[in-house]
Amino acid sequence: MTPLSRPAALGVFAALLAVMLATRFHHFGTALNLPDASMAILFLGGLYLRRHAMFVAFIALALAVDWISIDYADVSSFCVTPAYAFLLPAYAVLWYGGRAYADRLQPTAIAMTLALGVALICAAASFAISNGAFYWLGGRYAHPHVGEYLSRLRQWGPLFVRTTLCYIALGLALHSLPAWIARRRTDVRTT
Repeated sequence: MTPLSRPAALGVFAALLAVMLATRFHHFGTALNLPDASMAILFLGGLYLRRHAMFVAFIALALAVDWISIDYADVSSFCVTPAYAFLLPAYAVLWYGGRAYADRLQPTAIAMTLALGVALICAAASFAISNGAFYWLGGRYAHPHVGEYLSRLRQWGPLFVRTTLCYIALGLALHSLPAWIARRRTDVRTT
């Protein structure tokens, strides 16, 4: 995929920014709140926006939302430990994984399926980094051991990865929609 024009990139940036603001306050969805889309936003940001400065902007936004949530919206600070610093490499895996695939992205079923495969690998790696850092370095578990960690990884990993992939699939479907509509119009005209 060729890089987006400046107006298109600003539109994608604004849309991803709005989704992060709408979902980051709650890691898990409730009847009134969508689950956190941050992991998907970072993959899609790398895929469409690519620029390092945009990555920094999303990291700054995530930090600001977390700070406001904890200080002003009574969200628990349980997850803010020394391991919180590992969100940077966890999110970088997503951004730069999307960025690495960006040149191959086309509005075809094969390219979109491959994009979801890359997203699956990046989301699993990102979750393993953030969750592993929290478990082993967060100081929340008195006697951490491999068995308990693997149990928690198995318990929470699929939820976070599945949620991330659902948001990414929606983003890729929106990406493919204009090409699909154009093909349909061409098919109608030729028949």
